[in-house]
Amino acid sequence: MRRWLGALALTTVVAAQPFDLVIAGGRVMDPESRLDAVRNVGVRAGKVAAISAAALTGKRTIDAKGLVVAPGFIDLHAHGQDIENQRYQARDGVTTALELEIGAYDIDEWYREREGKRLIHSGASAGHAQARIKVMKDPAKTFVPSGDGARKAASDEEITLLKAAIERGLQRGGLGVGFGIQYTPAASRWEILEMFRVAGRFKAPVFVHIRHMGPAEPDAMNALEEVISASVITGAPLHVVHITSSGLAQAPKLLQTIAEARARGIDITTECYPYNAAMTELRSAMFDPGWQKVLGVDVGQLEWTATGERLTPETFAKYRKQEGLVIMHMIPDRVVDQAVGDPTVMIASDGYVSNGKGHPRGAGTFTRVLGKYVREKRVVSLMDAIRKMSLDPARRVEIIAPQMKGKGRIKVGSDADLAIFDPATVSDGATFREPALPPKGMQYVVVAGTPVVENGALRDDARPGQAVRGAVR
Repeated sequence: MRRWLGALALTTVVAAQPFDLVIAGGRVMDPESRLDAVRNVGVRAGKVAAISAAALTGKRTIDAKGLVVAPGFIDLHAHGQDIENQRYQARDGVTTALELEIGAYDIDEWYREREGKRLIHSGASAGHAQARIKVMKDPAKTFVPSGDGARKAASDEEITLLKAAIERGLQRGGLGVGFGIQYTPAASRWEILEMFRVAGRFKAPVFVHIRHMGPAEPDAMNALEEVISASVITGAPLHVVHITSSGLAQAPKLLQTIAEARARGIDITTECYPYNAAMTELRSAMFDPGWQKVLGVDVGQLEWTATGERLTPETFAKYRKQEGLVIMHMIPDRVVDQAVGDPTVMIASDGYVSNGKGHPRGAGTFTRVLGKYVREKRVVSLMDAIRKMSLDPARRVEIIAPQMKGKGRIKVGSDADLAIFDPATVSDGATFREPALPPKGMQYVVVAGTPVVENGALRDDARPGQAVRGAVR
């Protein structure tokens, strides 16, 4: 009895110590436990230390009355990995942004360049397209191959070098293997399968932009079957990126196929962004001759991000010789609605903004889901939307980075990465004309226990973001 009373007294003393931060009176929504109730959250040393109906005392308190307290959003597909893009992402409720489709060639260098400079958490995969740029000596100045990295078939010796690069990236903590197969059309099915084999040996997930787009033969279904087959053969867990812009009008059939594969026990997931337009590099192989038939669009549906102008045959030819991004207005709205509402489809931005120019998805993806698709169109519930933007992405990556088991949830011991927003007003502000405009209603964003957004305004005086990385061997 005396021992029990002593333990109780110790517990009371510890609990009575002020927390570093208290989020008071918010509607706490945890997609793992399905908790949806008014609670007080105590944060200590960057972790959630208490979730209580009773009042908590903190060195600092955020009044969250009337606000939703959700796990910080996890973006699996974030090309913008500099501080400019992290500022946009933080205001959108993102606390972890990962470059998993294109990835990196030198994993150590990628992480070293960002050490101590992160506003939010970040990480990268070992990138097949990046390895091709190096092995083929491609002159690309962006992350997309523009020469031999895209258009040269690899010899057996080069495939061996590519495999070695992918293996080295995984040994150094890469978060899986990234593929932009549509940007490397000369990569044979055998080459892709060989890269999957490396991932399979490491039990590493692969993040794939599939080979073909839309309904023109060989179509997106053909491309999806390629990577599902490679996943089954090698055992590599498969994630298919931006199912809507890859499938276009065919996307519902791709979603059906993925659901059927999942029902048979195949480890496959997918994602979308909540916009009816895509964006990519105009010099990429995607715009090689015949692109109009493949994409189902013509030059008038292409928008040059630097100026906002719609292209003509003359300006297409002119800008094709330059480095630059183009927006493709080509995804049917009904396809976006279906994908966002599908309970198995995660949300990811595919975002990249440079000097305020780009696609609005880089600054508004997650608040757009909450405002347009939860509150206005009601195609997805608030709890499911939060799950698709936090817990599901965390689970996709935690198989290779166990630290992700602390993210995407709100429970005692989880990371204090939190998005705190007004469900009645939250909405995206970014537009195609002004893609860097901030959202509304995202009141607070907390990264590792440190507020980086307060009262809707960015706090730029801290860098609490950490590296998300697999095991370094």
